[in-house]
Amino acid sequence: MSESEIIWFIFILISGVVFLTYFIQVRRRRVKDEKRKKEAESLGTDKPLNQYPQIDYYRCIGCGACVRACPEGGVLGLVHGKATIINGLKCVGHGMCAEACPVNGIKVGLGDIKTRDDIPILSASNETNLPGIYIAGELGGLALIKNAITQGNKVVNDIIKNLGNGSSEDCFDVVIVGAGPAGLSAALTAKQHNLRFMLIDQQNAGGTILQYPRKKVVMTKPVEIPLFGWLKKHEYTKEELLDIWEEIQQKFQLKVKTNEKLENIEKMNKKYKLTTKSSTYLASNVVLALGRRGTPRKLNVPGEDKSKVMYKLLDAETYQNEDILIVGGGDSAVEAAMGLARQPGNNVTISYRKSRFVRIKTRNEQLISRMIDDRKITVFFDSNIVQIGDRDVTIKNDQEEFSIPNSYVFIFAGGEPPLPLMHKIGIKFGGELESDF
Repeated sequence: MSESEIIWFIFILISGVVFLTYFIQVRRRRVKDEKRKKEAESLGTDKPLNQYPQIDYYRCIGCGACVRACPEGGVLGLVHGKATIINGLKCVGHGMCAEACPVNGIKVGLGDIKTRDDIPILSASNETNLPGIYIAGELGGLALIKNAITQGNKVVNDIIKNLGNGSSEDCFDVVIVGAGPAGLSAALTAKQHNLRFMLIDQQNAGGTILQYPRKKVVMTKPVEIPLFGWLKKHEYTKEELLDIWEEIQQKFQLKVKTNEKLENIEKMNKKYKLTTKSSTYLASNVVLALGRRGTPRKLNVPGEDKSKVMYKLLDAETYQNEDILIVGGGDSAVEAAMGLARQPGNNVTISYRKSRFVRIKTRNEQLISRMIDDRKITVFFDSNIVQIGDRDVTIKNDQEEFSIPNSYVFIFAGGEPPLPLMHKIGIKFGGELESDF
């Protein structure tokens, strides 16, 4: 065999090994994704609640760029050579998959909402079927701070276009309900254009961020806040964002009327009468920036009314040398459990009704797995709470019913979104409206 033949033989051999290795890896990944897809379908996690990647299968070339770009991990996978949704519940709408796609085969949105009974039908300007009532923020189905700020600005700009002869002493141009990112953005836009407005909230300014644990990192994307300027970073802590909201309120003299929980909105001629727990307001337009979490969902078990039962964790360092139970398996539950488990002397247990964590971010999944392996956290999957006692909690799973020592219970079972209120007002949802905007 000549020297050139030997060189070609070695080249072909190395190329074959490289190709075979690559083929095996791709094959394993695709088999794994197919298995994950079937498992997600059986658990019902493949169906998204809010926005999600909408894949054009005619354009998709199966390169996997979208899978690798997703910061949440596990949302997308490759099945039969095409990108597909694996765990739609984990998507929060960063849109990095769409940016990474080389053939523009993905867009992130709500898709067809005609059959969704939890998403209100909105016009292109986020106006509901009731003229003059708008929705901004995650109540309309889109998460992310950037979307909330953008929509808050957009709806008030649309109000300005359609505003009549202006307000009177007893009637506002617009009442904004909710002082989170969407509500604050709407208020700043209203102030920028000298509208007569009122900003109300059932809590304080901050919205959903107020419920986050201390030092929680919030992912966002660069966005311009009206009057204030740009949020340039991709990550902020809870405290950084709340400091920004506080600076905005002081700098632009935004007054938030707190402890004003909305109870009803009624049509009065061409105006709207808003009734809260303590006041009434008359407005030409209304912006609902309420968020989707609403009232914390309860377990409805004996003992849940005890003072040791809570539905949010604000400061993990407050709890030390305690027996603590976390109920739930989402990111909030897992993050609370990890924060509490890092405090001296705490014995932390999680009770989750499903067989494994299916909705959490990849980073949280990796961290919680390590803490479980290191026996810093105990988890009971496929379990439910039976009763909460003064010094213990009774738990039931498939095999048995048992009690564990307990000092505090944190319940993260999600929230009841304000959908009944919206139905009461007369706002239409998918499937209810015969004609589109």
